[in-house]
Amino acid sequence: MSIFVDQNTRVMVQGITGREGLFHTLQMLDYGTLIVAGVTPGKGGETIADKVPVYDTCKAAIESNAIDCSVIYVPAAFASDAILEAADSGVSLIICITEGIPVSDMMQVKAYLDKTECRLIGPNCPGILSPNRTKIGIIPGHIASSGNIGVVSRSGTLTYEVLYALKQKGMGASTCVGIGGDPINGTNFVDVLELFQNDPETRQIVMIGEIGGSDEETAAGYINDFVDKPVVSFIAGQTAPIGKRMGHAGAIVEGGSGMASDKIQALETAGVLIANHPEEIPDLLQTNI
Repeated sequence: MSIFVDQNTRVMVQGITGREGLFHTLQMLDYGTLIVAGVTPGKGGETIADKVPVYDTCKAAIESNAIDCSVIYVPAAFASDAILEAADSGVSLIICITEGIPVSDMMQVKAYLDKTECRLIGPNCPGILSPNRTKIGIIPGHIASSGNIGVVSRSGTLTYEVLYALKQKGMGASTCVGIGGDPINGTNFVDVLELFQNDPETRQIVMIGEIGGSDEETAAGYINDFVDKPVVSFIAGQTAPIGKRMGHAGAIVEGGSGMASDKIQALETAGVLIANHPEEIPDLLQTNI
């Protein structure tokens, strides 16, 4: 089974009539994702691709449709409100693709969501892909094959590289989850590792981390104590200078913390195999078969 989503997940797209929202909605529909509604204030009554009705609010969309997940392509200035609107409407899973949301906004969103049963993935993430089942977000569907490897990543670009490298070696993913690289996000490595550990379809795990923060060290502790499936990891930003942000807002080494070497050491201590380059990941996985 896949985690979080599958081919039966009913999806709502917030920001569906915008440039990015429309483009990726059409891509998701083409992949087979079950998109049942879209939301853009002031655009209610329109229809996308002759099949997806557009509503002015999440509440209106949910009153007319059973919805399991909302994916958000709303501009950064309005994205935090879009997350809260989706949560208030009763959606259990929210995937926020938007990047550039202010940290102060996400602190308020995080505090609110912690009081609900709603799970947020992202922001600033590529979403979720369960090959041959569903894709919710911006991960290109054609680069991945279905298989038994669970992939979780802070980096969207490296996610694509790893999925394609696996496909080239005849390997595939059960589910790929991009958790995003912002300092404050809704779902962390441990959340996903727990689900992969309990998923009978997932037999091996790939974890793609990067400099900044301590999530990888926390994940290493969880792997050491609770994960018995083989784990391979790659940590990006190993040559990044202290104080310089590399890509994501959270990818920065400050005051000597968040260094790649510390993350790698913690993961190796937990028995995780470390790739020096993303292309090495398939070969390291094959050593565990």
